Amino acid sequence: MAEARRRRSIPVGRAKPIMIQGTMSNAGKSLLAAGLCRVLSQDGLRVTPFKSQNMALNSGVTADGLEMGRAQIMQAEACGIAPDVRMNPILLKPESGHRSQLIVAGKAQGAFAARDYFARKKALMPQILEAFDSLAEDNDVIVIEGAGSPAEINLAENDIVNMGLARAVSSPVLLVGDIDPGGVFAQLYGTVALLAPEDRALLRGLVVNKFRGDVEILRPGLAPLEKMCGVPVVGVVPYLTLDLDDEDSLAPRLSAREARGVIDVAVVRLPHLSNFTDFDPLSRVPGVGVRYVSSTTDLGRPDLVVLPGSKTTLDDARWLAASGIGACVRALSGTGTPVLGICGGYQLLGDELSDPHGREGAGTARGLGLIPASTVFKEEKRLAQSELRITGAQGAFSAWNGMMARGYEIHDGETTVSCAPAGTIGGKPEGAACGNVFGTYLHGLFDEPGVALALARSLARMRGLPENVVGAAGAASAADHRAREFDRLADVVRGALDMEYVYRIIEEGV
Repeated sequence: MAEARRRRSIPVGRAKPIMIQGTMSNAGKSLLAAGLCRVLSQDGLRVTPFKSQNMALNSGVTADGLEMGRAQIMQAEACGIAPDVRMNPILLKPESGHRSQLIVAGKAQGAFAARDYFARKKALMPQILEAFDSLAEDNDVIVIEGAGSPAEINLAENDIVNMGLARAVSSPVLLVGDIDPGGVFAQLYGTVALLAPEDRALLRGLVVNKFRGDVEILRPGLAPLEKMCGVPVVGVVPYLTLDLDDEDSLAPRLSAREARGVIDVAVVRLPHLSNFTDFDPLSRVPGVGVRYVSSTTDLGRPDLVVLPGSKTTLDDARWLAASGIGACVRALSGTGTPVLGICGGYQLLGDELSDPHGREGAGTARGLGLIPASTVFKEEKRLAQSELRITGAQGAFSAWNGMMARGYEIHDGETTVSCAPAGTIGGKPEGAACGNVFGTYLHGLFDEPGVALALARSLARMRGLPENVVGAAGAASAADHRAREFDRLADVVRGALDMEYVYRIIEEGV
């Protein structure tokens, strides 16, 4: 460990905030905030994450059945506490280039065009502050994550997620720049230069993130940067490869097209792909390669085809047909290749999808016809943490029979099947199992120890390979794996940042 953990205390009273903003998207705000959460938690403080507005298709469900962004769920896990929808009061789930579903305090409020949302978002500030104030009563420190960049001067007037929020809650701000693509000095100075004077007064330090190489080579540029920006560089954080939840479209794993394991798993990269973190435990099994495909050429002949979740399933059903991938998946299934569908992917396995209430734009679409099933989208979304007892799996998936998978459900659709169910949730039939096709609404299917490994070994046997071509390392639970990753992240953050200074700005505030 870079520095010994110390028991710290914050004066009793309302929680002290500290905010992590970035020069741009993908600067590393989410992970740096998670790392700071872990460090403060290790030091004995009650700490919670907060992001007023998140735009993401990777979402999860709290114990009380409310929906929030997975980045704040990940940060809550870093704190060692249960996710709470107050940590992410506003969630936007894009449905197209100009339209998103708005979720407030964990409940869907409908879909809005970008222009309409921008016109009303300032009115959401009271609910944001109510959530923040409630968390402030229960904690010592609140680690706030911004979004995008505070230098988007066209959005500054009605900002509710960067400096607008920092002003409202009187939070000191650390500004993070990403050195990996180059230009970090311009990023940081340019952002500071574009801030209004009252916002610049909240800035307490700069962080250079994702640095590779010898920091001494960088150091001659840091003093001039501090002088130009008027605040110190609090730390230089090295580039770190971690296996923690990614933000949607920026996740590097989505660009993986070549399998790196003996067992080849192809996840279809749907245009409205959501919750791709479902497959992280599978990718961690030694000998298994998970890749994401969006063309028939990329698909090839994998050992397993996966249809993941989708935010706009009808549109993705039409895309499968137009792209030719749907026909290829049917052909592969016809020759015995196992096909797995989760949530929207499960719906796509069926015969027909219907949207009488306009939840996804109305109309109908044909599915792949791999299971005898039809889906109707309802007006109410199902949100629940659930346990799937697998009893009816067939073919390659039969290795799961008798296992329990724990995860969550987020779906508008109700699917009627006329084949064997995959298992039961709460004693009721769930999913579908039809030969080498398996479908379920359960996100987090692979999180329990052994589920991913059991399938990997079954796929190896189908290939006529010995089971030991895939390793047992994937048998650890997803929660245990993440805990180790959080500790790695905390060690790096603790060693890279001037933590005494960070504690001082938390305690002094603005």
